[in-house]
Amino acid sequence: MNDMTPDTYDDGDTLGGRITRARDLAALTLEDAASHIGVTAETLAEWETDRSEPRANKVMTLAGVLGVSPAWLISGAGDAPQSQGMSVAIDEMKGEINRLRELALQVTASVETLETRLETLTQAAHD
Repeated sequence: MNDMTPDTYDDGDTLGGRITRARDLAALTLEDAASHIGVTAETLAEWETDRSEPRANKVMTLAGVLGVSPAWLISGAGDAPQSQGMSVAIDEMKGEINRLRELALQVTASVETLETRLETLTQAAHD
């Protein structure tokens, strides 16, 4: 394991692993991604299996095609890409949580109203 400084973060993956993950999440085939980057599928496959590494200009192009930051691609620093399905699911869950919070506030207000009415009725019954 490498020494970690506060300025670095290691996501536990290799450059090739991050390229593969980002390509999969971008729903690109090896051939399609290679074509967009301007390399052969064999070259991209070598990058993904860590048999070779892209030059800096190709890393920049690769990051753009895959929709990730060059920093994440190179070092794993920053936010990892998420699938569209995951983003939609997260947004739906956030919406559901907000809806439940609103319902909880309504329930609390209703309980407080009922408690007040109960106290009033209880006092009236004792008078």
